[in-house]
Amino acid sequence: MHIGSIPDIANLIDGASRPAASGAWFEKLRPADGTLLCRAARSGAADVEAAVAAARAAQSGWTRETAVERGRLVRELALALRARREEAAGLVAEETGKSTELALGEVDAAVEMGFFVAGEGRRLYGRTTTSAMPNRTVMTLRRPVGVAALIVSFNTPLPNYAWKVFPAVFCGNAAVLKPSEHTPASAAFFGELCQELVPPGVLNVVQGLGPEAGPPLVESPGVDLVSFTGSAETGRWINEHAGRRLAKVCLELGGKNALVVCDDADLDKAVEWSLASAFSNAGQRCAAASRLVVFDSVYDEFRDRLVAGARTYDSGPVISEGSLERILRALEGANVIAGGVRVDRPGWWLAPTVVEDVAPAAALSCSELFGPVTILYRVRNLDEAIGLVNDSPYGLTSAIHTSSLHRAMRFAEAVEAGVVVVNGGTHGSEPHMGFGGVKQSGTGWREAGVEALDVYTEWKYVNLISDPSMA
Repeated sequence: MHIGSIPDIANLIDGASRPAASGAWFEKLRPADGTLLCRAARSGAADVEAAVAAARAAQSGWTRETAVERGRLVRELALALRARREEAAGLVAEETGKSTELALGEVDAAVEMGFFVAGEGRRLYGRTTTSAMPNRTVMTLRRPVGVAALIVSFNTPLPNYAWKVFPAVFCGNAAVLKPSEHTPASAAFFGELCQELVPPGVLNVVQGLGPEAGPPLVESPGVDLVSFTGSAETGRWINEHAGRRLAKVCLELGGKNALVVCDDADLDKAVEWSLASAFSNAGQRCAAASRLVVFDSVYDEFRDRLVAGARTYDSGPVISEGSLERILRALEGANVIAGGVRVDRPGWWLAPTVVEDVAPAAALSCSELFGPVTILYRVRNLDEAIGLVNDSPYGLTSAIHTSSLHRAMRFAEAVEAGVVVVNGGTHGSEPHMGFGGVKQSGTGWREAGVEALDVYTEWKYVNLISDPSMA
């Protein structure tokens, strides 16, 4: 698959390329200039049914492979991705509009996730314990859940695929990957790469529009686990509908993440991290710093530095015309002190935007915009800062900039978030770190790290009862 000559992208089902059963296609446009990149299969229920059937047929045989062997294959997948690093990054840059440098970093992150998961092939530990009953020993085994539906967002496509596909297949599940309609090319590339190493049907890729291909996958009786990364609204729908048949559901949802700047902070570092957290990747991160909470005594200086930085920051385009229009509508009537306007160039570019004077309970403070927009808040002290940070329906990530260990520890203990960073940004997880949030940011599961094994396996308790007289 080469840049500039991307063919129509079909589904990948049972190891074979298949167009949508309906014969329909949808167009994928480049965010950077609005030109046509490719067409992709516009799948529906029939295509989902075929993919789930292929996964169910492949799953039992895949489970019989040892964990060590499955780990070895995941390592080979990571190595294959690394060998085609530049090609993969080029596809991601084309379909998302991000810089090649950022796309290369994301390929590297996906590779590292593969290496980490592969190592678990030698560490898929259970445990043993004693019993109140004489001569009984209990041990635990991890077993795969079954068929996993993996539904992902567009913002960091290859790491998103790696975070779900690698642990899912390593744990012995077969999978159906439903990528965002905004990133069909990278998903097809990733799926084709996997076909070179894993048996047909272990990983299937179904392209299509979310409202058309997503619901039949979530509601399929052949799906045992739904793992979703995306908006809280969609996550609630998935939880309700998959829950009706008691499927296992892992949701990694949105955030309205806060970065606190104390009066003893290094302002140069605080501004640098705030700009990167708020505006890199066009603010299209679930961990983006969309709220900046600043102590009163340094507020004016911080604001002036932040605004100056925002005016020269190259954030990249947002993913679509619809996304740009939605963000601009949300900003109507707000006190915008930087950006807030569409950049006069082809594609879907929003100038990095800073907003002031927004009440914590206002819709703009409580809604995830998923774009290069951040809001400034003024507070008097740490107590007020913690209160404002926690006054949110979300609780994904957070950060504090301070030179005080005491303040940092108090913040870490009191803040309602799944991730806390001291003197850094709100983003930047690594493969060995469990990632997830509280409140409307998820259902309590953690992705990446060894915690991902709890998503993609179930525990089996084995009771061994011996008779000493027969020894």
